[in-house]
Amino acid sequence: MWPVNTLVVILTFFGMEAVAWLAHKYIMHGLLWQLHEDHHRKNPTSFFEKNDYFFVIFAIPGIISLALGIYTSHTLFLYIGLGICIYGFAYFIVHDIFIHQRFKILRNADNFYFKAIRRAHKMHHKHLGKEDGECFGMLLVPLGYFLDALRSQRKSDGVKRSADA
Repeated sequence: MWPVNTLVVILTFFGMEAVAWLAHKYIMHGLLWQLHEDHHRKNPTSFFEKNDYFFVIFAIPGIISLALGIYTSHTLFLYIGLGICIYGFAYFIVHDIFIHQRFKILRNADNFYFKAIRRAHKMHHKHLGKEDGECFGMLLVPLGYFLDALRSQRKSDGVKRSADA
C-alpha cells in the first residue's frame, strides 16, 4: 500500500493537469488574454513574455501550500504543495524548454509521447487569437495525437530497419 503522502503528491500532480487545462482555456484565453496574447505571436520581441507572469501566478498556491505544511501542523498541505511544485517544474521543462526551445536543449527527443505533445501544442498555436483554440492541456493531450505519433514512430522505425538491412 502506498503511503498517503505519496498518493497525495501524485493525485495533486495529475489534478494540476486539469487545473492547467481549465486555466488555459478559461483564464488565459479568456479574462487574462492580454497577458497570454504575446505567447501566440509568431515573432516574440524578447526572451520574456507577459505570459511569463502566469508562472508567478500559478506558483503562489504551491508556495502557500508548502508554507502551510511546513509552519503548521497540517502536513497534508506540504504534500499538496509538493505536487503543485513538481507539476510546475514538469510544465517548465516540457512547455518552455522542450516545446518552445527557450533554452536550446532537449531538441532531439525522438519518442512518440514527446512528438504527440509537441504536435498538439503546435495545433494550439496555429490559432493566433483567443477564440477557436484547441489542445489546452500540456501533459495529456487528445488520444489522436498519441496514435498519430505512434504510427509515425513505427513507420520511421520500419524505414530505419530496412535501410540497415
